[in-house]
Amino acid sequence: MNEYLDLFLNYLLVEKGLTKNTIEAYSRDLAAYLDFLAERGRVDPVKVTALDVAEHVTRLKDAGLAPRSRARALSAIRMFHRFLQIENYADKNPTAIIEAPKTVNRLPEVLSGREVERLLATANGDGVQEVRDRAMLELLYATGVRVSELVALKLRDVNVAAGYLLTMGKGEKERLVPIGESARKAVSEYLAVTRTILDRKGDSEYLFLSRLGGKMSRQAFWNIIKKRSLAAGIKKNISPHTLRHSFATHLLENGADLRSVQIMLGHADLSSTQIYTHVTRERLKRLHEQFHPRG
Repeated sequence: MNEYLDLFLNYLLVEKGLTKNTIEAYSRDLAAYLDFLAERGRVDPVKVTALDVAEHVTRLKDAGLAPRSRARALSAIRMFHRFLQIENYADKNPTAIIEAPKTVNRLPEVLSGREVERLLATANGDGVQEVRDRAMLELLYATGVRVSELVALKLRDVNVAAGYLLTMGKGEKERLVPIGESARKAVSEYLAVTRTILDRKGDSEYLFLSRLGGKMSRQAFWNIIKKRSLAAGIKKNISPHTLRHSFATHLLENGADLRSVQIMLGHADLSSTQIYTHVTRERLKRLHEQFHPRG
């Protein structure tokens, strides 16, 4: 069955234009699925049944996999069998009658405006790393880009004078995102002095560099966020994505329309953006309960 997996992954890359990270996740889920089918002697897609799929999903549950992870794995399996059917490698889709695991839609963790200010204040100094960290944090909060998009930014992608950046999102889709004044100032300061110190060889095309002069990694920036949140005394378990959530929530709280926020976040579907309306409603409800005299 591995030859079919190779064809499917190539289809996702060429026809669907999915990102490398998404394809790798699908590859891992499907590799485990195909190992399970091999154990059962299913070497031909025509022989795979709905019972096989259901038993694999049950095994994932017994192994302690969370509902969301099981739902993702089933989604990959569905797409795989749909592909096999479309390409006439199989005459039916055994996943058609399989229900996805019930998942709980947890509202994303969001920082308050005061917490954002405290986080940014931890990088107020003039040191090389502080100036860089301040520029990264300000830009992340100002634009709501994903951390993968932030660390992938190249010098040519950011126009500080005009106040926008160009980023490549999921599905290899480009989008322009405006940059606010605070972020423009922080990035300008970083470019004027700090970046030239980090770029020892003077030949890097990336905007944000590590202390050794290489491209900043997602993990390294995740560690920066953790360190800065501890220094700010923030009790919430935050990550780079928390600032993206905060960006969207704060825009909506201050009157931005949902469609504009969707465009800035790079969501293909408006339903992905609507989670932030739930966040703002929940926050208003808590404030009402806290401060209303008859709450």
